[in-house]
Amino acid sequence: MSLTRRSSKGKMTMDFFATTAQGMEHLLCDELRALGAEITSETRAGASFRGELELAYRACLWSRTANRILMPLCTFPAADETALYDGVRTIRWSEHLAPAQTIAVDFRSSHSKITHAHFGALKTKDAIVDQFRDERNERPSVKVVEPDVRVNVYLHEDEATISLDLSGESLHRRGYRVRTAEAPLKETLAAAILLLADWPALSKLGTPLLDPMCGSGALPIEAALIAADIAPGLRRSYFGFLNWLGHDARMWRRVLAEAEASEIRDAKRIPPIVGFDVDGRAVRIALENVERAGLRGRVHIEKRELSEARPLERRRAPRGEGPLGVLVSNPPYGERMGEEDSLGLLYETIGNLLRREFTGWTGYVFTGNPELAKRVGLRAAKRHILWNGAIECRLLEFPISKEKVRATDDPGPAWRKPRPPRPPAPEAQMFVNRLQKNWRHLRKWAKREGVSCYRIYDADLPEYAVAVDLYEQSAHVQEYQAPKTVDEKKTEERLEDIMALLPEALGLPREDIFLKVRRRQRGREQYEKQGSESAVREVSEGGYRFLINLSDYLDTGLFLDNRRLRAMIGEAARDRDFLNLFCYTATATVYAAKGGATSTTSVDLSNTYLDWAQQNFALNNIAGNTHHLVRANCSEWLAEPRSPYGLIFLAPPTFSNSTRVDTVFDLQQGYIPLVEKCADLLTPDGILFFSTNFRRFKFNPAAFPGLRSENISRMTIPQDFARDPRVHQAWKIVRR
Repeated sequence: MSLTRRSSKGKMTMDFFATTAQGMEHLLCDELRALGAEITSETRAGASFRGELELAYRACLWSRTANRILMPLCTFPAADETALYDGVRTIRWSEHLAPAQTIAVDFRSSHSKITHAHFGALKTKDAIVDQFRDERNERPSVKVVEPDVRVNVYLHEDEATISLDLSGESLHRRGYRVRTAEAPLKETLAAAILLLADWPALSKLGTPLLDPMCGSGALPIEAALIAADIAPGLRRSYFGFLNWLGHDARMWRRVLAEAEASEIRDAKRIPPIVGFDVDGRAVRIALENVERAGLRGRVHIEKRELSEARPLERRRAPRGEGPLGVLVSNPPYGERMGEEDSLGLLYETIGNLLRREFTGWTGYVFTGNPELAKRVGLRAAKRHILWNGAIECRLLEFPISKEKVRATDDPGPAWRKPRPPRPPAPEAQMFVNRLQKNWRHLRKWAKREGVSCYRIYDADLPEYAVAVDLYEQSAHVQEYQAPKTVDEKKTEERLEDIMALLPEALGLPREDIFLKVRRRQRGREQYEKQGSESAVREVSEGGYRFLINLSDYLDTGLFLDNRRLRAMIGEAARDRDFLNLFCYTATATVYAAKGGATSTTSVDLSNTYLDWAQQNFALNNIAGNTHHLVRANCSEWLAEPRSPYGLIFLAPPTFSNSTRVDTVFDLQQGYIPLVEKCADLLTPDGILFFSTNFRRFKFNPAAFPGLRSENISRMTIPQDFARDPRVHQAWKIVRR
């Protein structure tokens, strides 16, 4: 089905689709219309539009709110994998890329029989490369990062839409941000906030803008790009259409030249745009981002306390036209446990500051926590709903004038004098002393072994029952659930003491220390988010790079106690086919693949973890059709006939009653058939590594008369976990 048509003026027009975040659709449509697009439909998180190819180029370059610009190629029914494969093959792919080029496939499914994204992407890729192989006896290769052509598949109610992703990667990546501070705001979301604040019009009046908590500078930088009429994509070096065979290079050069000519380079012609932050590291990052964005002299960033923020000089605005200035802020939402009380004081400070110092200005507070928003103590004139990832947020508008400032119905919290924090109990110093003693000892070992993520404290003192792990420049604190016999108030006070003392004890900013409460997880809890802050970091282990998440889930994505076991897998993997069951984020698979495995297969039931695994693969340049991620129930997957494997890693959960499967799994009762099925898949010289962190687990070698098992627990426990030899158990199993 062709999605290209000729307009009444004889020009070729095409159908396109722009994606955006939920709540920003109307802003996106306004942008596209301003670029000359005909909006054919507005949908949730996107809009269909029509125009010439040049319009798509302009949308990629100029849209401040779009995530991706897609060019649909065809739609067809795809109720199963065969229909999907056959439908993709109806497209003449040689019109879009050459056999020597690279591709990547993104797949999303909604209310359809094909549910696993990686499987759908794999079938789409197979159809494309098989067409080339059949016709030309050669095929394009897969490249996850910056491919020549990126294909997008959206399967809705068993109907597939196949598109070319002209943006290539999300358009929020403007090309200037290398590093981020804590909980960075996406550039597209920052732009949406400014558009809702009427910043394009106010900036032309010379109205100043201040972000008193600017972090890595997203809001001030986006404000300057708007005020200076700089296309948000002008600094990008990569778009998905640049190596597409249908690309019109002359047209693109003309669009680029027009954008470069429109930029206002004279700093005197744009209003004052300033960002403050109390965190010196965030200020340094923001200054780097300003420099890379080419905005030196047009954005001012400095280290300053929130309470010290003051109004800026206003330029050129006629009297009575617009506010004296715009203050916009994206304070923390209080997703971490125990933060809401302290953040309440922060929100109160924002409200008091607006009242006291910013009369005549308009304040905007963007937050995902309605209860904290009440602590600002002002009544919002307008509320706009926007989504920050999965968090429903509000942009609250507070006009500040002597006539209009009104407190909320309950002004008490906003005017309450902040209560001084309770000083830590004297005995808490014992915790600090023990932690620092451990750290001094382990730091030498870690440097010698090249370890950058390790445990430095694990409930050494029963009164302070937490585990503290260092992940390079951040700390992850897990509070073990106290027995019911322990006074709850006393437990809370001790935890407060720990969190108050850790920043100085570790030499880390408070925002780089993350707290969770560990308790037994049942069913879906093991897969579900604990928060929504998304403190994602890249860390190094064994020469490889892994993504960790310090805030959202109970575990971080990298089990530190399995460090040695992963290394053993890497050493044993050469020239073997590797199977990783209950693979989690597939860190062991990375070791196997980089260790020379002939092929790898990683199986897990969680889409979240498989997507995470795919990112770990990309970080370590693991690609190709020999590395498979499979969404399945491992027991059911093992029940089907399979080819043999030379190396298998089996690390099942202790207990699972996930709603995604009908059966309840208990490790102690169910490990025997699991091990037997894995043993049946071993090659004659194959190795099975079996591991569990269930402390009461009992392994019975007599249950496996045809196998020889060796308890390797002691040799797999690293030095930073030596204090707790029961942190996990592991066996090496081979055929007799």
